[in-house]
Amino acid sequence: MIYTAIDNFYLTDEQLQNSPSRKDGIDEATETTLRIYGCDLIQESGILLKLPQAVMATGQVLFHRFYCKKSFARFDAKIVAASSLWLASKLEESPRRARQVIIVFHRMECRRENLPLEHLDLYSKKFSDLKAELSRTERHILKEMGFVCHVEHPHKFISNYLATLEILTPELRQKAWNLANDSLRTTLCVRFKSEVVACGVVYAAARMFQVPLPENPPWWKAFDAEKSGIDEVCRVLAHLYSLPKAQYSPVCKDGKPFTFSTRSADAQSQQIPKEVSLSPAANNNTNVSNTTPAADLETSGSKETKIKLALDKLKEAKQSDDESKSMPTEGDARDEARHKSKSEHRTESGEEILIGSESEMRLKGTESRIEVIVQRRELRIQGAIWKNQGTTHHVIVIIVVRLILQGRRIVTGTTHILRTIFKNES
Repeated sequence: MIYTAIDNFYLTDEQLQNSPSRKDGIDEATETTLRIYGCDLIQESGILLKLPQAVMATGQVLFHRFYCKKSFARFDAKIVAASSLWLASKLEESPRRARQVIIVFHRMECRRENLPLEHLDLYSKKFSDLKAELSRTERHILKEMGFVCHVEHPHKFISNYLATLEILTPELRQKAWNLANDSLRTTLCVRFKSEVVACGVVYAAARMFQVPLPENPPWWKAFDAEKSGIDEVCRVLAHLYSLPKAQYSPVCKDGKPFTFSTRSADAQSQQIPKEVSLSPAANNNTNVSNTTPAADLETSGSKETKIKLALDKLKEAKQSDDESKSMPTEGDARDEARHKSKSEHRTESGEEILIGSESEMRLKGTESRIEVIVQRRELRIQGAIWKNQGTTHHVIVIIVVRLILQGRRIVTGTTHILRTIFKNES
């Protein structure tokens, strides 16, 4: 039984060998890869969320502690990594919203698994399910930790140890800091105290820069560490650097693998074999086709009918263009309208509206609905002007039609409308 206290959450090698994941049939290599993968997610997401390094370090420690008590077969590494980072941001007083964490992990998943970058709708059922799962997993982490989430990192000891050893090289200090960050991807944080890990990274950095450390008396004795622990820290870090980049492997037994995106990698892998299986049949003419002669005749007949319909539409479009060119211009219509009486104007305006409806019927098959509406409204504007020409009052009718046609804003001019009204009054 593992008990959690403020500073004694440390396991032996035997306890790590008998972890819950091993009991569920997950081998050591897969468990190590998933631990590294989850810590990589926490580190990358913390950078994207602009969180301090302390938040990412705390999240990685919580991630390792959780999987010392629970199995990867029951809790997916992705959602546990997201919940660990979300909880760590609150513990380190740099909170982030659940929406921000979900969006960042969704984008990282799309990029890591070569999925299309799709927009995550914040009002969709997928987002609400992810938010509920994030909160549920956070409660599981708190329950397993006994609500004791105190974490002590080795970073704060590095500067003190180097100052005590009178090593003031900035490059060595930075190297030791980087090694401390990388040590969080391993199980060193649940095996050794922070002082031992700090001594191990200082020793490894000093060996890289060939800086001698005092051995008589041994320098690690002053920092409450053992040589065996320092050697183990260096061995684990060397093994970490020899491993390839960690990849996600779905080992969760509770249903399908967890995913932040609506499209999974499995769906794409199912679509690719279909396309590959169809391509040889299209390229090889010697293969026997599964279609019958009747089906071939139907497809050939449908192609001919489509070609005929396209030709008919082209002819109708040409006829409509010729008719529009043969129609009288607006200037001729205005000159004829001056010499007519009021009743004639009214009837003529009615005739023009009828002509507009007829042209609408002709244009339905060749032009879009927006063009038909524009032409009909222009004809109605002319009819309204002719109706107001016989009045004694100074009435100015200004009508502006604003529509969007083919990506451009069309605004009908008002100058010719004003010119027609003023000429009638004069």
